[in-house]
Parts: sequence; structure tokens; C-alpha cells
Amino acid sequence: MPTLWVDADACPRVARDIIVRAAERTATQAWFVANHQIPLPPSKWVKVMAVSHGFDAADNEIVSRIKKGDLLITADLPLAMEAIDKGAQVMTNRGEALTPNNIRARVQMRDFMETLRASGEHTGGPKGYSDADRREFANALDRWLARQSRT
Repeated sequence: MPTLWVDADACPRVARDIIVRAAERTATQAWFVANHQIPLPPSKWVKVMAVSHGFDAADNEIVSRIKKGDLLITADLPLAMEAIDKGAQVMTNRGEALTPNNIRARVQMRDFMETLRASGEHTGGPKGYSDADRREFANALDRWLARQSRT
């Protein structure tokens, strides 16, 4: 069974709870990687990896360990692109699949928006994590886990 990797620095608590329950239910190893301690219940299947506080330390640790077929859960688009390049599958914490077909366009849009913000343009931030986001993420994760158990 592939491993779940979670970019836990910005993962909403409700998404973390969904991942923990899914990992326990399906006996899937899940690693939460962050530059600070993440409170998680004791589990055979769920582990926390705390890394140094350096820039992109958690991202670098994930990239060094992720393997083809693993699933990364992140909203960090450059990290997602590196994981995809290594053959991993990537999903946002809202359940959106990031793939070789859409990741480069998403990174380019992110870079464009960053340029706008740097020039003083107010572009707003991400919308809040809604009940619909929670449901979509839980359903997408369940579908991914079901596909893995069939192979």
C-alpha cells in the first residue's frame, strides 16, 4: 500500500482528522511532516515528522522520501510539482487532484498572482475551509484509498 504524505504546516485541523480516521480505517501509513509539533492521536498508522524550522524544510523532507504511487496532500504548488515529477499523486486538502496535466498552469497562475501582490495589488486570499470542502476532500481521499486497495 502506498504511503500518505501530508504537508502538515498548513493543513486544516478538520482535514487532518479526516486523514487520521482514513489511515486507521484502511491500515494505511500516513506521515504528517511539519516544522512544528502536530497534535495527533497515538496510532500504529499515523506518524508525525517534525523537521527544522528552515525555509521549505518540511517540503524538502517530503520530496526526499516520497515514492512513485504515494499520495501527497498539500496546497503548496511548487511542492506538488516536485512530487508529481517523482511519480507521486497529489491532492489538495479540498480534494482537488493536481496532475501533470494541470500543475504547471496552476504554478504559473500562482506566480502571476504573487507578482500582482508584490506590485501592491490586493488579490484576496484563499476562501475559508467550508463543509463542502470537507466533504469533497473526504470523498476524494476515500476514492483514492479504495483504488489502492483494489490494486
